Amino acid sequence: MQTSQSPLSLQHAYRGRRRWVLGVLAVAGLTLIWRAVDLQVLDKAFLQSQGNARFLRLVSEPAHRGMITDRHGEPLAISTPVDSVWANPQELIESRESWRKLEKLLGMKSRSLERLLANKRDKEFVYLKRRVSPDVAARIMALKVPGVALAPEYKRFYPAGEVAAHVVGFTNVDDKGQEGMELVFDDRLKSIAGKSWVIKDRYGRVVENVERVSDPQPGEDIALSIDRRLQYLAYRELKAAVKNNRADSGSVVIVDVHTGEILAMVNQPAYNPNNRYRLKSGDLRNRAVTDVFEPGSTIKPFTVAAALETGKYNAHTAVDVRPGYLKVGRKIIRDFRDYGVIDVSTIIQKSSNVGASKLALSISPKHLWNTFASVGLGTDSGSGFPGEPSGLLTDFGAWRDIQRATVSYGYGLSVTALQLARAYAALATDGRPLPSSFVPRDLAQAAELSTYYQPVLSKKSLLSVRGMLETVVKKQGSGTRAAVPGYRIAGKTGTVKKFGGGGYVEDSYLALFAGIAPASDPRLAMVVIINEPRGEKYYGGAVAAPVFSRIMAGALRMMDIPPDSLPITVKQAVLDMQSIKQSKMPDRRVAMLGEAP
Repeated sequence: MQTSQSPLSLQHAYRGRRRWVLGVLAVAGLTLIWRAVDLQVLDKAFLQSQGNARFLRLVSEPAHRGMITDRHGEPLAISTPVDSVWANPQELIESRESWRKLEKLLGMKSRSLERLLANKRDKEFVYLKRRVSPDVAARIMALKVPGVALAPEYKRFYPAGEVAAHVVGFTNVDDKGQEGMELVFDDRLKSIAGKSWVIKDRYGRVVENVERVSDPQPGEDIALSIDRRLQYLAYRELKAAVKNNRADSGSVVIVDVHTGEILAMVNQPAYNPNNRYRLKSGDLRNRAVTDVFEPGSTIKPFTVAAALETGKYNAHTAVDVRPGYLKVGRKIIRDFRDYGVIDVSTIIQKSSNVGASKLALSISPKHLWNTFASVGLGTDSGSGFPGEPSGLLTDFGAWRDIQRATVSYGYGLSVTALQLARAYAALATDGRPLPSSFVPRDLAQAAELSTYYQPVLSKKSLLSVRGMLETVVKKQGSGTRAAVPGYRIAGKTGTVKKFGGGGYVEDSYLALFAGIAPASDPRLAMVVIINEPRGEKYYGGAVAAPVFSRIMAGALRMMDIPPDSLPITVKQAVLDMQSIKQSKMPDRRVAMLGEAP
């Protein structure tokens, strides 16, 4: 028998269920309200941290690398602000439809971009292209590609280009010094980036700066001893000489004889540090510092100086070099021709190998070695340039007669262009070789450094040798084309056969000229090297000496160094002016004013 519920009981059941549902909803609502109050008021750190994890970033604030300037403050290396393009691979992978336009602006192939993103898909950051131009950066951001953003950086720029490239060097993409002074002074030039907390949107753009953790610290500026004017002059003349003589390479070094400062240093071939896409590794080499060679006849002044110090010789002592050759053991040393009986000064003027050999064989090996070593031969220049060798000056104890003879005219030892310039600078002063310097150095600092060296050559010998070197540039000398009008030049030519393949190679030469100016009161020492000249002439006096003349003429004018060899009419005018100034005659201007002189 079935029973049915009454309408009253159904109504009570419905009300009970409604109260239960409303109660559950009320409890749930109160729970949600409590949770919202808890998260937003009482314990908001959780939501804050979750939001920060998605949008708050610790970013680097780049600082610029220190500037490199020449001795007058002219910039040789500067850093300019640019942007680099980066992406979040996870987001960019999802936007393949925008790749084609992005690749075109970046100059990337689709396979390259796809491979890059695939390798970094588990990362949140990858550089797409470093240091793009401002217009490219603006066009990329206009695409609004998800996951692509810009990062501020600095790009190194070299205003002098290849003119100063071998000295200044360059940095890599991460702004670390790789060559030259950029490498030598990297610790001082490099900057320290700052750190800041920022909020970024989904496109990687900074929408709010939250807090700075540390300030960016720019690098230290460095001034070099290089004079950019002399650098341009030397570069222009060397490049023309290497081209005109169809030579393989060349180098020029100019140093201040009183301080040891390097005022100019150039090489050919060179490279442009602003554009290194087609760079040859051989072009990077600073040949003036790293390449060693046998200096040939440019060493003869030091052989003569050693002979003068014995007291057996002076500039007018006769030396018999007949018949134009000298047999030493099984070897024969030859002159260009038979000069007969000549004096010591003519040995330098005519560049007699026989004469230099006879001088060397008449003095002790130790004395000759000490003279060479005293001017810095066989040691590095002290410049601190990366990769500089020490040169070669073998111990005199191992010298046989033939080695003593060949060393006297520059074979059997090796130097760099900078080391040879340093030795000539010592010859131009008091015989003590100052360490070479790529940074400015005053006279007081130079004087302090000179105390570490004990001079071997007397002032009398140095003056005598400098006088002999002047005859090289005068009529009948081997270096007349090195002359500079108005100035007394002291220098020496060198034509060196190159060694290779087990012996000296025929028709393979170095053409050299080393000299100082003005000879009456030396200020500058210069070395010019032309490697493998293939023109009609290959002698140092014909190939290197004219380069020396043109560069030295410009350098003396730029540095306002007064002439010391004036034509008679000009010289007389100067003397007349000095006489007027020193006379007791009343100044006409003062007399016209009615005042006593």
